[in-house]
Amino acid sequence: MSGEITVLANTIRRVALAATALTALASPALAQTANPAVTQIAASDAAEGEEIIVYGRGQTRSQAEVTAADIRLITPGSSPFKAIEKLPGVNFQSADPFGVYEWSTRISLRGFNQNQLGFTLDGIPLGDMSYGNTNGLHISRAIISDNIGTVRVSQGAGAIGTASTSNLGGTIEFESRDPGQELGIAGNLTYGSAETLRGFARIDSGNMGGLRASLSYAYLDAGKWKGDGAQRSHQVNAKAVYDFSADAKVTAFVNFTDRKENDYQDLSLEQINRLGYDWDNISTDWPKALRIAQIAANRGDVGGGVPRRPNTAGTVYPSPITSVDDAYYDAGGLRRDWLTGVKLDGNLASNVKASIQGYYHSNKGQGSWFTPYLASPSGNDISFRTTEYDISRYGVIGGLVAALDRNTVSANVWYENNDFNQARRFYDVSGTTTPSTTALTYQSNPFFTQWYNAFNTETIQIAVQDNFKLSDNFAITAGFKGNQVKLKATQLVPNTLAVGNIESKDWFQPQAGAVWTIDNRNELYVNYAENQRAFTAAATGASPFATTQAGFNAISGQLKPEKSRTVEGGYRFGADGLRGVVSLYYVDFSNRILATAAGAGIVGNPTVLANVGKVRSVGVEAGVTWKIIKPLTLTASYAFNDSTYRDNVRNSAGTIVQAIAGKTVVDSPRHIFNTELAFEKDGFYARANGNFMSERFFTYSNDKSVPDRLLIDAKIGYSFASDNRFLDGLGVELSVTNLTDKRYVATIGSNGYGFSGDNQTLLAGAPRQVFVSVRKGF
Repeated sequence: MSGEITVLANTIRRVALAATALTALASPALAQTANPAVTQIAASDAAEGEEIIVYGRGQTRSQAEVTAADIRLITPGSSPFKAIEKLPGVNFQSADPFGVYEWSTRISLRGFNQNQLGFTLDGIPLGDMSYGNTNGLHISRAIISDNIGTVRVSQGAGAIGTASTSNLGGTIEFESRDPGQELGIAGNLTYGSAETLRGFARIDSGNMGGLRASLSYAYLDAGKWKGDGAQRSHQVNAKAVYDFSADAKVTAFVNFTDRKENDYQDLSLEQINRLGYDWDNISTDWPKALRIAQIAANRGDVGGGVPRRPNTAGTVYPSPITSVDDAYYDAGGLRRDWLTGVKLDGNLASNVKASIQGYYHSNKGQGSWFTPYLASPSGNDISFRTTEYDISRYGVIGGLVAALDRNTVSANVWYENNDFNQARRFYDVSGTTTPSTTALTYQSNPFFTQWYNAFNTETIQIAVQDNFKLSDNFAITAGFKGNQVKLKATQLVPNTLAVGNIESKDWFQPQAGAVWTIDNRNELYVNYAENQRAFTAAATGASPFATTQAGFNAISGQLKPEKSRTVEGGYRFGADGLRGVVSLYYVDFSNRILATAAGAGIVGNPTVLANVGKVRSVGVEAGVTWKIIKPLTLTASYAFNDSTYRDNVRNSAGTIVQAIAGKTVVDSPRHIFNTELAFEKDGFYARANGNFMSERFFTYSNDKSVPDRLLIDAKIGYSFASDNRFLDGLGVELSVTNLTDKRYVATIGSNGYGFSGDNQTLLAGAPRQVFVSVRKGF
């Protein structure tokens, strides 16, 4: 009888687990995670094959990890963000099918936008990954996407030792593939829509007396899906690992990227309704661009500056154009980066591990725009405006982990020094039938420098944490991090922007959590964490220096860094072929900084910064992976997020200037649902993925929004297994993005957000795109 009861109990438990997962996906839910903790679970998972998503067993906070098994199946050259958009609560947007067009890429977690998250590659900080990044670089330039082995997402708390001072709402950690133990060659070639051609090749040396090395190269030449222009890049990655012994190794890498991309036109809702989703820059018609600029000058729609010569263009724009901002000639982004690092890992004793890592990053960048707002000295009513970047930063990261009976104590220290120069310059453009330069050309000899400033950022951070195992089934963690970020701005040419010094400092940002392992498949966790986002040093964006001297003097003693307090808890569960997580969270975000500027966003007028109150986020997230039968796997996630402003915006006199209390935070969809069905058997594989996102607001008053949208991607392929060395591991696949050819708005906030009314800050999503890839190796 007792045996029958046991069987019945187990059956009920499995049915309940499946019901929990399905119920969570049909209603609000939370996060996922990664694990070292429960060996019995790990053993059973290994028996089922390589996992594509690892939920955070043994962790006291929300976390999810996408493994190499899943990353290798995204279209070659795609952003690794494409692999993690299926995770609970991940809001990823991009106007191109690969997700690598930097002006458009946006990722947010639980209502926190991209510059409020932390990003690292092999532990090295990538900054806040904003466009025109002042303190790092985008992951698409930091490493070739084919060389990424793991992506770990920590929604909410984030790992306490992460080298980041922007991780209010979580961290995303990328880990690169190590060189293989065997000699090998891998590569792929992709061709498809918009005459896209992308190639990748890698060679691994294999183990040579403890030394392993790899060298890889990637090339991209992708046409824009609308208008004229391209995304082009060259990337080289080199990595070496030397194993001194089983307990010590040194790892070194050098990564280079040279990237150039033409921009898509930013649109408003009114422009989309009047001109359509396919409206773009008029970069094939220079005479028309000149005429529009002349009409704008005749109407007084653009500023003065360089005297403009008389013209006969009149004052009426050619239909359907109604504004000078409807149609620019062209714009683009250029970035050239070197990123290198060396790390030494080893055991100081049988129970003590230590590591030290040094890194260096240099960047040369240019944001290009053919602007009608200032004429060229040679006579044309358009000049070439640039925002120019120069980064030189270095840092050191040290770590220590000691296992002391029931305690595991870890300590980290991070130091970085970042010199960042930024300039706004204007260059002459001659020619009446074609311009004398292009948006993808580095410029020289400006006729006017609006500003040229130097910024230094010095960061030091410490973190200490103890994991105390009270029993085999229950553990608690407690620790804190502290950091100090000193900023300094100076002028390299006289201008009206601010100079001076300001710092962010908080030496006690605690984090504590607990995890209870119910059995070898089920556990409960809870966590509390505090984080702070440091000020950034730049002449643009939400920086204290991106204003006048009077504006800086007014805020320098009063402006406070943004802070967050996060409480989260969840239940991780599993049964044969089924794993998942359901989580809840509450976030109190204070000292929200609002940056406002007059005029069109692309013009780049000085900003005004102020602390404008609090934001509250509450939500539920759920994720599940279900191996239905051996070749068929269902992965699904659902997130409900309610992020609202808690205070109205007031001026210095206390008068309400923006009544936004209770309004939904911009770009924070209330519902996100993802589902993916994957089939793999005897070399044949296929996938279908659906991504639903509800309405998103792009004004603080919530009077303007873009509607919900459902996107479906699909893939089918075959990988050969053969005694023939050439055929073995060779694969051919067909990928289709936006299968239903949905017309929709992808990115919102490309030029920031306003209080109310329409704004030219939207980017249209790519229609259906088709790609064919040939692979060899991973």
